[in-house]
Amino acid sequence: MNDLLNALLHAIVYALVSGLILIVAYYVLDLVTPGHLGSHLHGTDDSGKASVHLQSRSAALVAAAWMVSNALVLFTAIWTNGATDLGWALAWTVSFGILGVALNAAMLFAIDAVTPGNLRQIVCEPGPVRPLAYLASATALSVAAIVCASIA
Repeated sequence: MNDLLNALLHAIVYALVSGLILIVAYYVLDLVTPGHLGSHLHGTDDSGKASVHLQSRSAALVAAAWMVSNALVLFTAIWTNGATDLGWALAWTVSFGILGVALNAAMLFAIDAVTPGNLRQIVCEPGPVRPLAYLASATALSVAAIVCASIA
């Protein structure tokens, strides 16, 4: 019974810490994209009026890939270290979670630098998914794969 309670406590702590890191990841993406990311996703103008024509499907794709990427890093850190004492395993999870967010931001800037136009601006434009959004999404998932491999 003690093992079950201990495992439940670990699950709660990991869920809360991972949730906080994912919230930070969203806000970092919001900071590195022009405008307010929530407005691009929801499709609101400066006055707050919503319109489906203002929604950016590209921003939604990039944000979704960004969140999955960071969640994969957190999952891998927990999966590989979760059976150990909560202290060091939690430190690994936080450290690699923050590293994943930082590397995703750095790679978004790097891809923006080597592609024509302003990638960060283009992926926030309203309308259908732009080809550069696929590249930005694939880059985020690639960063996750690399960080996950380094954890394992």
